[in-house]
Amino acid sequence: MQATATPYLLSVNNIEVIYNHVILVLKGVSLDVPEGQIVALLGANGAGKSTTLKAISSLLRSERGDITKGTIEYRGQRIDNGTPDQLVKQGVIQVMEGRHCFGHLTVEENLLTGAYTRAISRSEIKLALERIYHYFPRLKTRRQSQAGYTSGGEQQMVAIGRAMMADPKMILLDEPSMGLAPQIVEEIFEIVRELNQQENVSFLLAEQNTNVALRYAHYGYILENGRVVMDGSADELRSNEDVKEFYLGLGGEGRKSFREVKHYRRRKRWLA
Repeated sequence: MQATATPYLLSVNNIEVIYNHVILVLKGVSLDVPEGQIVALLGANGAGKSTTLKAISSLLRSERGDITKGTIEYRGQRIDNGTPDQLVKQGVIQVMEGRHCFGHLTVEENLLTGAYTRAISRSEIKLALERIYHYFPRLKTRRQSQAGYTSGGEQQMVAIGRAMMADPKMILLDEPSMGLAPQIVEEIFEIVRELNQQENVSFLLAEQNTNVALRYAHYGYILENGRVVMDGSADELRSNEDVKEFYLGLGGEGRKSFREVKHYRRRKRWLA
């Protein structure tokens, strides 16, 4: 199919996802990622964030999931019928939730697996490694350590560094803060910002930690029960009263009881 002009690097258009031919998980999800930006996909556990990323990266079929409606376009060309390896070659890389490093390989061997699809020389691989070590100095000191014996934060850095070795244009980053100490989370998000600004890599990141995500993202979408219920610039979402109350923990009327919170949830403006 011939590519069409589009202002967005990635466009997800009204997709519906069903698992096992029965379970409806995503219900008309639409979102856009402009080139060179960080876009946050926010929401509680089970809202559909990971499913959205897997729909984009064509990993749904491995979990008996299917896109039954809508389209996904990358650089103006449909990719919803593609395969994961085709997308990697096009520059779309997913960093899975839980990091998924090869525990028995060293940190450097893990990074090298990211360059497997690239037809480049040894000298070019060496330069690519040094570039990763520039952004992740922790990994340079642990380069000969088995990845399975490194910390959770270091494994997350390995996973992102491995994705960068594939020379991506877009990274789909799933729950980068999960299980990590706040200081390490900040360090990882600072690196994400650096990669975005210095390497012009666009990010779509799924994240429960709304407070951190909105400090680093340009734009955000909030998912609830498989639907996009709100979107806007990061500044707009941070200043929205409902977002403050339910995702940032900054309610202006003091701490509410569980009963009051349930009542408040029922009256949320975006579900009215």
